[in-house]
Amino acid sequence: MALFVAALGIWFAVRVIDVLIVIFIAILFSIYLGAVTDWLERRLKIPHWGGLTIAVLGTLGAVVGLGAVLLPPVIDQTQALVSGLPATLSEVQSVLARTAARYPVLRRSPLADPASGVVGSLITEGFGFLRTSVLPYIRAGGLALIEGASVFVMALYLARNPGVYRNGVISLVAPQHRLTAAHILDDTAQTLRAWVGGQLLAMFVLGTLTTIGLLILGAPYWLAFGVFAGVAAIVPFFGTLLSTILPALFVVGQGDWLRVVAVLLLGVVVHVIEANVVGPLIMERKVALPPVLTIASVLVMGTLLGMVGLVVAVPILATVIVFVRHVVHGEIYGDVATQAAVLRHTDEFRIPLHLPKRRTER
Repeated sequence: MALFVAALGIWFAVRVIDVLIVIFIAILFSIYLGAVTDWLERRLKIPHWGGLTIAVLGTLGAVVGLGAVLLPPVIDQTQALVSGLPATLSEVQSVLARTAARYPVLRRSPLADPASGVVGSLITEGFGFLRTSVLPYIRAGGLALIEGASVFVMALYLARNPGVYRNGVISLVAPQHRLTAAHILDDTAQTLRAWVGGQLLAMFVLGTLTTIGLLILGAPYWLAFGVFAGVAAIVPFFGTLLSTILPALFVVGQGDWLRVVAVLLLGVVVHVIEANVVGPLIMERKVALPPVLTIASVLVMGTLLGMVGLVVAVPILATVIVFVRHVVHGEIYGDVATQAAVLRHTDEFRIPLHLPKRRTER
């Protein structure tokens, strides 16, 4: 019976996976609203309902204001980028062919052939992935609008009174395990709150610094690439790699290799500053996930769910790790020393002190 119920639950989750993702995104948004509301309540002594109202109106105002300022030039630069893409790819391929012809090791490679289309094929594959991942959501405009409104409304209700839903989930658990369920929910909320704060910080810092750096270096489409760097920060590793290489690729067509190196170094320096200086200074706690698990989760979720999977891969991984630490380590192994509210950089995999020592035989 237990196996039948588990199989039925898995089948049901697979059938409604899109709805579950929408609910999870609403939870993330509610955690953001709750964090802003708690900060206003703690610092400025504003009542909860007033802080939530300010958080919602402030977020909407910031989104509308930034959209009014940035959207027109970003759209213009993006349109110019797309329209000039064939000519740019041709120039990049020619520059790479001339450079490869100078070195014997590269003369027989596809890079030395101006008609090979290596660069064009790479860009085409990248845009093909984006097209297959994004276009279904754009075509289903009505469904996307309904889901967006659902996310907003659910997030408001969750942020307004999270205790109701927390207690409801705990009541579904057997009485002897309700304390563990409460710990899992509380630690998951703290972990996701740390992730949301770190993600917003990373997106703002990367977008701003990249835009300023590309403008100083005279790179083409500097504003579009700067905004893209901020948005791409939501996808670990792959977003960083793409937002660093793509602007440099368009500079290659100008034949100025010094500027190409400068653009690449700019991307590296900006990401190093964000990860090691800005984040630790502003945030008290930051989610630290094993890099291999992070990359693997992005690959798996991207394969299963497309673009939406790339966005929710890391918070889902953080939630799973918190669950594993409490259930597997805490309940099954009895290893209470490994439980942590937020995944930290230090003491992440510490050895518990209560394990018995092995006896050595002589």
